[in-house]
Amino acid sequence: MTATEPTDIQPEATPPVQPPKSGRVRRGEEFEATIETLAYGGRGIARRDGYVVFVNGGLPGDVVRAQVTKSKKGYAEANAVELISPSPDRISDVDVHQGEACPGASWQGLAYERQLAFKQEHVADSLTRIGGLEGFELENIVPALEQWRYRNKVEYSFGEQEGQLVLGFHPRGRWEDVLDIEDCMLSSEATNKAKNDVLDWAKAEGLTAYDPHDHRGVLRNLVVREGRRTGQVQTRLVTSRANFPRPPVDLHTVIDGPSGGTTGPTGVLGEEVLHERIGDLEIQLSHDSFFQTNTEMAEVLYGVAQDYAAFDGSEKLFDLYCGVGTIAMTMAPHVKHVWGLELVEDAIMNAKKNAVNNGVANVSFVAANARTGLGPLLEEAGKPDVITIDPPRAGLSAKIVRRLIECEAQRIVYISCNPTTLAPNAAQLVEAGYKLVKVKPVDMFPQTPHIECVAHFELDGPLIKRDRDGNIRE
Repeated sequence: MTATEPTDIQPEATPPVQPPKSGRVRRGEEFEATIETLAYGGRGIARRDGYVVFVNGGLPGDVVRAQVTKSKKGYAEANAVELISPSPDRISDVDVHQGEACPGASWQGLAYERQLAFKQEHVADSLTRIGGLEGFELENIVPALEQWRYRNKVEYSFGEQEGQLVLGFHPRGRWEDVLDIEDCMLSSEATNKAKNDVLDWAKAEGLTAYDPHDHRGVLRNLVVREGRRTGQVQTRLVTSRANFPRPPVDLHTVIDGPSGGTTGPTGVLGEEVLHERIGDLEIQLSHDSFFQTNTEMAEVLYGVAQDYAAFDGSEKLFDLYCGVGTIAMTMAPHVKHVWGLELVEDAIMNAKKNAVNNGVANVSFVAANARTGLGPLLEEAGKPDVITIDPPRAGLSAKIVRRLIECEAQRIVYISCNPTTLAPNAAQLVEAGYKLVKVKPVDMFPQTPHIECVAHFELDGPLIKRDRDGNIRE
């Protein structure tokens, strides 16, 4: 598969700023729109006399009636409220709840081959247009092993419908509402059962959903996590401060989240650790520890990263944002030593236990921020030969990129879940003296616009180092 021509529209995160066009629409206006293509983030792109409208719920080739929710000089945003004529590429939705397509599977109406093509295109477009990069090899996207039932973690929200407690997802753009979800097709039967058991228990106990407006009620969120290889299920209930009986699940933590989030003081009702296997590794996960939401494709992703690293056994490896140590331990048999860096202390505790339990001796894990922790790590371990990095969706700050450059690693393997933030990071590395050799997209998230990819950088001459003001350092 090769990338198609890049779109001339900015991705969803950074809409274009253009002069007003004659076709500008106004907030609340309804109009007929033909969806031309997709923006990164999954919204459809329509035009009216050159004026760009991002449409939620539209797929390429669809003719829809759209209602405008936001209007600016250069673009507008709208929701598809009626499908007038479906695209020839549209297929029937599978994951439907109360007559609405599952908000977590916004691309399910698009044939999977077309999903892969658009994702390949988005990666190419981000790197070439946003990053201004060229001369690299964009390898064919790796399809997911399973198109449904692949998620090992799902977060649900509590709400009320007609006076009844419900547990499900917020429809896109309607954060006051909750769709009651009985069987999410992205989740396994085990995680769906755990969710339904908690809902049945809550109804039987007469518990109510928390209302952020009047601060009444108890139940906020439920997070369900599954060990795909172990069959273990871990649940985390987010509540207001309240007393109630133990829910009917074996692994359960009650959390008081004053802002409605999923962190806060915990009162443990069951085990806090989830056990899982990835490759030949046995791993433990605490509630706050990051782990890829697609276990099977995580193995594929790490395999690509290992291939790109091209180890010969003599290397010192820095693994940044190492989480519970899965990448570090996967790479450890192929290098001299690995140092893992991670901000979340619980994850580092998991990583150290995981290394001991798996008999991996050539790894060291450090709880530290990448920006402030790289300097001390360099002093302790010396310069690395290779760096692997798997940052959050927001990517790396300019300061952290400067710290990477100061490490002077021969190779950098960058795992990204957001091509639009990978692109400017890649441009910084290339400007400093690295060469972007190749990139491979890996589809971890079928039925959604999200895409993971692995980028391979090689040191390509003397490095240009800059200070915090952007001036070149001698």
